[in-house]
Amino acid sequence: MIKLRSAMVLPLVATLAAACSKTPEPTATSAPEPPATSKPAAPAPTPAPAGGQQAAAGELVWDAPASFESAPNPNTMRKATYKIKRAAGDTEDAELSISQAGGSVDANITRWVGQFSQKSDDSPKRTELKVKDIQVTVVEVKGTFAGSGMPGMPAQDPKSSYGLLGAIAETPSGDLWFLKMTGPEKTVTAARADFDKLVDSLRVK
Repeated sequence: MIKLRSAMVLPLVATLAAACSKTPEPTATSAPEPPATSKPAAPAPTPAPAGGQQAAAGELVWDAPASFESAPNPNTMRKATYKIKRAAGDTEDAELSISQAGGSVDANITRWVGQFSQKSDDSPKRTELKVKDIQVTVVEVKGTFAGSGMPGMPAQDPKSSYGLLGAIAETPSGDLWFLKMTGPEKTVTAARADFDKLVDSLRVK
């Protein structure tokens, strides 16, 4: 009877010993929290410059008279090109170009006047006016036209009895637009009323 009990006790002791030798399972509370990783703060948005919307250039629009025939633009600087039918006795039509470029008002007027030699006594003539909120400078030149002198353009033979009727429009944003009509003097003079109507219709879109 004693031997039987010993045989039963020994396996029990061995089982308990084996159980005590195992590493206890970690509990949820005993496990260390992983170190918190802080994300870098997102950069603050850059504020828009003051008056940014006003700085965006508006497009200048106008109403072309029926007598001005639209024509293809010869280069990318042109916003519009019109042909004006020649007056009786003139040998060619006049052309009106509308473009947008840099430079000051005075510098461009000087360039226009410099395209003429043997100017008439009343040339050049300069007039300032206001069309809505657009400042406009109107220029008239008469004489011998030597050509526009644009880079890459072929030289032109001087043309006598020619006229230039131009307007430089400065929008409220400071952009300059150039309306320049050149052609035989009689044709340019005959188209003056329609040119004035176009200038009076100028507005910023």
